[in-house]
Amino acid sequence: MSTDPKYQAALALHRFGLGPKPGTVPGSIAAVASDPRGALLAELERPGAGLIVDATLMTAAQAGVAGFNFREEQRAREIAKEAAEKARAESAGTMAKPPQPPAEPTKADKPEKSATPDKPAAAKPQEPTVVQRIIRGEARARFAAARTAEIGFVERLVWFWSNHLCVSSFAVPVTAGGYEREAIRPHVLGRFADMLVASASHYAMLEYLDNGRSIGPNSVAGLVGKVGLNENYARELLELHTLGVRTGYTQEDVTSLAKVLTGWTYIGPVVPGHGLEFVFSARLHEPGPQVVLGKTYAEVGMNQGRAVIADLARHPATARHLATKLARHFVADDPPPALVGRLARRFLDSDGDLKEIAKALVEAPETWEASPTKLKRPNEWLTATRRALPDAPGNVVRGLQVRLDMGEPLWGPPQPEGFPDVQAGWADGLAQRIDIAARTAERVADSVDAMDLVETTLGPLAGTDTRRAIARAESRAQAITIALMAPEFHRR
Repeated sequence: MSTDPKYQAALALHRFGLGPKPGTVPGSIAAVASDPRGALLAELERPGAGLIVDATLMTAAQAGVAGFNFREEQRAREIAKEAAEKARAESAGTMAKPPQPPAEPTKADKPEKSATPDKPAAAKPQEPTVVQRIIRGEARARFAAARTAEIGFVERLVWFWSNHLCVSSFAVPVTAGGYEREAIRPHVLGRFADMLVASASHYAMLEYLDNGRSIGPNSVAGLVGKVGLNENYARELLELHTLGVRTGYTQEDVTSLAKVLTGWTYIGPVVPGHGLEFVFSARLHEPGPQVVLGKTYAEVGMNQGRAVIADLARHPATARHLATKLARHFVADDPPPALVGRLARRFLDSDGDLKEIAKALVEAPETWEASPTKLKRPNEWLTATRRALPDAPGNVVRGLQVRLDMGEPLWGPPQPEGFPDVQAGWADGLAQRIDIAARTAERVADSVDAMDLVETTLGPLAGTDTRRAIARAESRAQAITIALMAPEFHRR
């Protein structure tokens, strides 16, 4: 690795941050060149780092209730319309065509219905629905946080942990943004165990992985209602969120953990002032002690689940699993084993202190020795492009749509394991980036010089081939397109 301070600064802004800003403002190559590591570590200490404070945004629970009420009102209008049409037909002495059965009713205990984010079935393009307004408001706040961040290291950490403990906006469209603000951001530099509890007890996760409807077979509700256990969340908690695959847990552990977590649910959306808030219901909770990973946990209500989560959060397999994912995300698809070991040790020594692990990542020599070969995901590349160019009014609908088109819809991973974090998952979309780069270049061609753009965004990272291709471009727009599509701009 080059020891040139400008090279290290450029690498830091791409590898750890969201891309350099132009000029000498905070977040530019020039501004951090004197001490790249120190600039990253300083961002971790900034008060309120990672939080989004916006009084215009609803809580996730409020948003979920608003979405539920909107859909119920829609359905009521449809029923009233069908009844009126039937009455008119009967009064005219003709038989009306029997109304088609309505779609599956929205259940009181499942207020969110799977839908394409920002595209409810009955939406009117010229007048956004309440669901669209909620989604767009959350997206606007998230885009602004990325655009205005000085370096963006903490924002990148938010994105990492949000993807690790992901929910899907295709399943919980109006609460996915609130979930990230409420369960991830407040704990992104705190303890992993606290983030796990916040995630496990949040409406969006309870709904997404079905734990809100998991009932102990021998609980009061289970015996009376003849309903039972749902193991989805317990399985993902072990396999994805903590220990990782093939780490020694059994199906019996999954079942026992699912029993431990029964009763972790939420209040129905029709309860005034408290709809979709978390609640522990003893009536749903499986009674008695449970054995998970060879340890017996006494029956102490909700604290039984807290105790299991605390032990999972500090397990050596969890440390190894999370260290591997962090090193893969920030450094290389095949992360250096020494770096993984270093991060795992810091995780265990600090009892899962995520700020300490972030510091260890910055301080590790292996982090800086690796060449910039990581392919930026679509959202990372789009954000870096936005930060590199003159500020202009953003279009949140376009921003949502382009991410959907590029295969990384906002808060919309295809599976509970989140979006892939290796090149194979994104390489096929590079051709699509050319079209986006070309359209962007046409918009800013009059105000941006391609060589200046390369200097402010890549500096010493830019190779001879990239500079030569820009110099040979036939137009300003073509030169800017080449700069935005430079291999160095897509790597970190």
